[in-house]
Amino acid sequence: MNAYDFDGTVYAGDSSADFYRWCLRRYPALVRYAPRQALAALRYYAAKKGSKTEMKQVFFSFLRSVPVTDYLLKEFWDEHEKKLCAWYLRAKREDDVIISASPEFLLRPLMRRLGLQQLLASRVEPDSGRFEGLNCHGVEKVLRFRARFPEAKIECFYSDRLSDTPMARQADSAVLVKNRDAQHADFTLWPKG
Repeated sequence: MNAYDFDGTVYAGDSSADFYRWCLRRYPALVRYAPRQALAALRYYAAKKGSKTEMKQVFFSFLRSVPVTDYLLKEFWDEHEKKLCAWYLRAKREDDVIISASPEFLLRPLMRRLGLQQLLASRVEPDSGRFEGLNCHGVEKVLRFRARFPEAKIECFYSDRLSDTPMARQADSAVLVKNRDAQHADFTLWPKG
């Protein structure tokens, strides 16, 4: 099996940010969440206070004002599926594992479109933005992966971020992906160390 980060790796961009902007165009009143979102980001990134999960939970609080339905998610992916990277669409296999910090509810419909069964992602309640557990990032990705696949062997792990080094260490080989856009990418072996 191969394992893949999603945002910036399989998908050319950040699906959570794209979903937020897409919702903001449909529901302009969501702008009222911006001050709290900005404060939470400033607190986390600049002041180094709080956890990434806490910061992202404040970010996703906008979901309280969005009627997240199967149809809404279908519309989003109808528009954004084109951002799936061509290299991944050529390489994908049924046993691939997608592991992402983005919300599971957001990625699940796309996984069905791709014919993929294995998704590990942040568990976010679509009606409130509340996290069920930790943000699926860094070491948490390894914990989630090993909880679901205790004995699994990862042939290759792909990501665009060095913060995924804990997952890269789980694989026989790992590749750092730099997508220039959905059609073009550069690949390098994961740095040692």
